[in-house]
Amino acid sequence: MITRFITEVSIAFNPFRKPGSTCRKFLAHLPANARQSMKINTEVLTMDSKEPNFLKLKFKDGKEMQLDTEKLSVKDVMEEVDRHSRLLKRQADLSGN
Repeated sequence: MITRFITEVSIAFNPFRKPGSTCRKFLAHLPANARQSMKINTEVLTMDSKEPNFLKLKFKDGKEMQLDTEKLSVKDVMEEVDRHSRLLKRQADLSGN
């Protein structure tokens, strides 16, 4: 997963429900030094919480992406993130940065 262009990650998940695994697995795929290059906000919901799980991402170009982790698997989430990151990488390569 290309994380170089992500500036902020906000996650809320319930670890006691199955859809919370997508958020946990996404966090596990972030590199160990991610906190140095991006802001990471996590919120662990309680067992009886009715709030939905969510994942919000902000990229260096200003795009904000909110993904529904109730319906998407971690593979689907990573594909969406990589799709936009590859576009930004291509733009950076073409501009010479």
